[in-house]
Amino acid sequence: MISRRGFLGTVATMMLTGIATGAYAVGIEPVRQPRVQRYALVPDKWPAGLKLRLVVLADIHACNPWMSPKRIGEICRQANGLGGDMILLLGDFLSGMRVRTGHVAPEDWARELAALSAPLGVHAVMGNHDWLDDPGAMASGKGPTLVHTALSSINVPLYDNRASRFEKDGEGFWLAGLADQIGPWPGFDDLPATMAHVSDDAPVILMAHEPDVFPQVPGRVSLTLSGHTHGGQIRLFGYSPVVPSRYHNRYAYGHIVEDDRNLIVSGGLGCSILPIRFGSPPEIVVVDLG
Repeated sequence: MISRRGFLGTVATMMLTGIATGAYAVGIEPVRQPRVQRYALVPDKWPAGLKLRLVVLADIHACNPWMSPKRIGEICRQANGLGGDMILLLGDFLSGMRVRTGHVAPEDWARELAALSAPLGVHAVMGNHDWLDDPGAMASGKGPTLVHTALSSINVPLYDNRASRFEKDGEGFWLAGLADQIGPWPGFDDLPATMAHVSDDAPVILMAHEPDVFPQVPGRVSLTLSGHTHGGQIRLFGYSPVVPSRYHNRYAYGHIVEDDRNLIVSGGLGCSILPIRFGSPPEIVVVDLG
């Protein structure tokens, strides 16, 4: 039988472990330098002569003190050093945080993002908080939103249900972007209209902030890139207790293959609702195709 001293020692150890874990989850992991998460894949029917590197930033959630302009600038410098042919921004630039010490104005985070540079450009889609945290846009149900205006000021194109064609090494490909699937109302996104912009057989890369659209994505799309989930923000042994998706852990994080279709879900950079990350550190995603 355990002694009183042993019992109290066990309780004290559990309490200290809980305090240390909480301190790490709030004060260390959310603000650590992003890790670089790399994926390499050759999707079905990908052109043999096309090698493409995508650098992906998702879920910045600008706010003080967790994602200050200074920290955003540091992340941009890190991203520029990864040799991407394109840099893709997967939405949720606005805070979405209930716990914060200060607001970061869109012009301040946009000024830092202006430093991003890649041979084939920087491209973006909207996230749900880019609507939900913009009262004026939510009231009118239309743009331009704060994020539209901020990205336009630094010449970063924002893809709302459209696609553009690019070439590298003599091979063409399409970059498509879906409007957000949650705000200002469900159904604002239009996948068929997005795909209607694609006018030839070149491969398609689809940016979609929320991964929940993936079951509807046609096999014509070589790769879908999403954020939104933050890997659940808390991730234990490959499982997230809470995931903002109707599919729960099915699309919570990482490289998912279904019916020969590829989805990569970034764990993102910032936090939403509460400044907590545990087992799901901030990350920049690098995808090498071909």
